[in-house]
Order: sequence, then structure tokens, then C-alpha cells
Amino acid sequence: MPKPLVRIYTDYKSPYAFVANKRLFSLEATQGVELEWLPYTLRVAEFMGTVEERTPHFWRKVRYAYMDARRFANVQGLVMKGPRRIYDAFYSSVGMLFAQHHGFFRPYHDTVFRKFWSHELEIDDLAAIADIITSCGGSSVEFEAYVNGSARAEHDRIIDEAEALGVFGVPTMVFNGELFWGGDRIDMLIERIERPETIETALGSRHRKEI
Repeated sequence: MPKPLVRIYTDYKSPYAFVANKRLFSLEATQGVELEWLPYTLRVAEFMGTVEERTPHFWRKVRYAYMDARRFANVQGLVMKGPRRIYDAFYSSVGMLFAQHHGFFRPYHDTVFRKFWSHELEIDDLAAIADIITSCGGSSVEFEAYVNGSARAEHDRIIDEAEALGVFGVPTMVFNGELFWGGDRIDMLIERIERPETIETALGSRHRKEI
């Protein structure tokens, strides 16, 4: 029988995606699921506004979010340094797709996360991402041809499909059509995997109330 499928949308510049990464991979062993990793490249200006529009309240929230994520990172022994600027993660996202197509997704994925959050990698630098591809055994020439060819269309199609499902942030996990946003929803996801009837029961109860 095929394994239950969990689709995971992630972005290398998200601190909460970074700290959820290890536990999400563990689902393969603990829950016997297949993971499908896809990029959801956050458009920061779209949901945060321009720097000039951001209020003191906004910056207090941002500082807390990074402090909170760093606590999760510390527990796992991960290095997490605050981002130095706003990044367009397109090159790293399509690098993920290229790595999947060529069979070295996990080393690429782990390396990009680790190096970005330790300030060893600029994820919007094509040459830097190509170097990661090479270090994982891929071809930088083929990667750059992909970037200049079909990568944008594939990337945008995945984003459009994600948003049609309701995805708006990362990490977002999708199981049997139900969305779980954030690492703090992993326990709820596990419950659904172990007891898939719970969602049907909940939806059925709501439907009866509406009737």
C-alpha cells in the first residue's frame, strides 16, 4: 500500500520553517508517511508592507518572533542569526526543485537552511546557490540553464497551486486536503495521520449543526 502523503510548503528565509525542519523529517520514521517538499516563496513586502509603513508595534512583534524562533533553535542546537536584510528566495526555492529532480534534495535542503541562518549564504545570489548545487554533486551549468529556462514557470505554478489550497505562510503541511500552519501544529497533524476519522467526525458534526 502507498504511504500516506504529507505535502510541506517551506521557505529558506522563514525562521519557523527552519526550526520545524527536523521534526517534520522525523514524521517519515515515526508516522510512516511520505513527505513532498515544495517551495512557498514568501513575498515579504506583500504581507508586511514597506519599511516606511511599519509601526513600532510591528517591530516589537518581529523582535519577539525571532526571539521565539531562536529559543526553538537553541533547544535543537541550531545556530540562528537574524537576517541581515530582506531576501528574495527564488534562487534557493528553484534550487530545491532542481535538487529534487536530480536526487540530492536532502543534502541541498539541509545545507541551505544551515548556511543561511548562520550567515554563510546569500540565498538570492545565483552563484552562491549554484555553488551549493555543485557541492551536493549537481551541475551548476545545468542549474543555471534551468533558472534561465523553465524554473520560473514551475515555481510560479507551485505557488499558484499552494494559494488555491489556502496556503499563506510556512511551514504549511497539507494532509488529506487539510492545512496545518506552523510547527506548533505538528502534533495536530500527527493526530490526523493516526486518526484520520477525526476530521471527518468534526466536519460531520459541524454539518449537522448547520442543518
